[in-house]
Amino acid sequence: MKLWLSKNSEVPLREQLTTQIMLGVISDDLKPGQRLPSTRELARRFQIHANTVSAAYRDLEARGWLELRKGSGVYVRALAGRQPAAPELRLDQLISTFLQMARDSGFSLSEIQTRIKHWLKLQPPDHFHVIEPDEELRRILIAEIAEATNFRVGGAGVEECQQRGLPAGAAAVALYGHAEDVRAALPPDTNCLLLRSRSVPELLLGEERPAPDALISIVSRWPEFLKWTRTVLVAAGLDANSLNFRDARVNDWHRGLGASHFVIADVLTAAQIPAGCAVRVFRVIADSSLAELRGFVENFLTRSD
Repeated sequence: MKLWLSKNSEVPLREQLTTQIMLGVISDDLKPGQRLPSTRELARRFQIHANTVSAAYRDLEARGWLELRKGSGVYVRALAGRQPAAPELRLDQLISTFLQMARDSGFSLSEIQTRIKHWLKLQPPDHFHVIEPDEELRRILIAEIAEATNFRVGGAGVEECQQRGLPAGAAAVALYGHAEDVRAALPPDTNCLLLRSRSVPELLLGEERPAPDALISIVSRWPEFLKWTRTVLVAAGLDANSLNFRDARVNDWHRGLGASHFVIADVLTAAQIPAGCAVRVFRVIADSSLAELRGFVENFLTRSD
């Protein structure tokens, strides 16, 4: 099973470790008789003091979760009377078992609820959540992030986020231009990854200047993309009369695109360009921000088991 330890949390490391091991046993991620990593191995893996791991193991042994075999190691002790759960009932049974054990230990429902909420906040995110007021831009950002990270991505507007909050397991992301609005919509202690837009040099990197009479078509469902690329291309010295702009929300937007020297499109519209057209995909998010998102995913998906 995977273990996560946060050294910056108010929850003691020993408590983080014991609780995750207990949940691992209940959920069957840790099997009866399974040998756990040694005290030194866990201490070295998470760069914590060996006494912290040792104390957690001793605590779990005293409470009947683990068995410390001298000269052999630490093993999971089988829980009496445990029954395998059917796949469709597994989560409900896990929650029910945990709640019953907590109540039997003298904890009130209020205490259990508070600690569960706290631990849910400690869990690593399982998807990005794009907060962007413009629906079409939001769809483009979602597509770019999903393509770059291979991570699940959702999204919502600022008002929706303010009313409903972030979904469970979400890591908030937004463009720098909306940083103040997004931060105001989120709880004060919520982190948000801010994305930078591509610069003009990034957009034109590696592109050869077309002939003066070459027709260039720009296609997108996002009106600002059309304005944005027009500004960039004219600033780069292209003749505005050679630029053909198409709103992909309009019927027959693709008609006649084959006559273009090449077509510039956002990542979503590019997939809908007719075959035979030379397509240049201009992405909104800067390479540096996409690299940051990939690093974020790797940090959570490659943690030690």
